[in-house]
Amino acid sequence: MPALTPVAVKIVISGGFGVGKTTFVSAVSEIEPLVTEAEMTERSIGVDDTSAVAGKTTTTVALDFGRITLDDALLLYLFGTPGQDRFAFLWDDLVTGALGAVVLVDTRRIEDCFPAIDYFEEHDIPFVVGVNAFDGARRFDLAEVREAVGVPDGITLLECDARRRESVKAVLVALTERVLTRRLERAGV
Repeated sequence: MPALTPVAVKIVISGGFGVGKTTFVSAVSEIEPLVTEAEMTERSIGVDDTSAVAGKTTTTVALDFGRITLDDALLLYLFGTPGQDRFAFLWDDLVTGALGAVVLVDTRRIEDCFPAIDYFEEHDIPFVVGVNAFDGARRFDLAEVREAVGVPDGITLLECDARRRESVKAVLVALTERVLTRRLERAGV
């Protein structure tokens, strides 16, 4: 019997600057993730607001990439987007062919997720929202976060910790469920 050729599925991890996209991909990737982190320079002063992410000295300048093998037939390729507006020109290429997306939210800077949510809504790409648990950040009720980010009840919103593999896996499972539900709804099932 011939071996199965695995199907590769593309998932995009997005959100604002310093929200944990690189950490998210790194926490779950079975390979050494490809990261395009670069030292922040004086040119980023006044452009990148680091006040809520004290100690951040690097930033993603192109993408993050990781891989998860689910079984012999399915591979998940994770693509993390850069979080700053000045790298938005990369998004169309990174998102092309994506099955779905995860939008990470930092409750200290909720408004930073708006461009990602808008992008996926405008491009009709299914997504879930992961509220990343940062040390020292005020905890919000998920209903409050849902209202603040302005997503309807049909969009899955859940807490996560981008540093923990099991938490990241739970977000990816939620995204998979969202994608499947949406496909069944569109098929009239």
